[in-house]
Amino acid sequence: MTVTIAIETPLQDDVRALVTHLNDHLLPLSPLEFQFKMTVEQMADSDTTLFVARDESGKAVGMGALKMHGPELGEVKRMFTLPEVRGRRVGRQLLERIVELARERGLPVIMLETGTGDGMAEAHRLYARYGFTPRGPFLDYPDSEWSAFFELRLDAEKAA
Repeated sequence: MTVTIAIETPLQDDVRALVTHLNDHLLPLSPLEFQFKMTVEQMADSDTTLFVARDESGKAVGMGALKMHGPELGEVKRMFTLPEVRGRRVGRQLLERIVELARERGLPVIMLETGTGDGMAEAHRLYARYGFTPRGPFLDYPDSEWSAFFELRLDAEKAA
């Protein structure tokens, strides 16, 4: 499947629809207080860069964002692909663009929080295959059975 990936504003109807699909997917997987969602308005803040994947017809089929937490930490947020494109490397391509941007910005590390359980197994595989390693909570995320935390050290690449 050929997709194009570009930085876009989340304030578009088709991106809002992706966010709705993601939220609907997450809803049954954990209690609401352990779902750390960003609204499209929050995603439009200057500290967040959103990548949108579009298929050959221009349909938005996936998204992922890099949220900056100062010069030392970036966070992967709102990673999602539509069910019909899963297994076609769209998520991998989105993650590659996010990591590439983090490298361009000179970040030493990027981290992420994601859910646990069967509904998140594909996401965990994607992050592990890309080189993310498990870690403990970061920022103000609580330590709970509902969250898994990962990091990718980019400064280790420079030292190698």
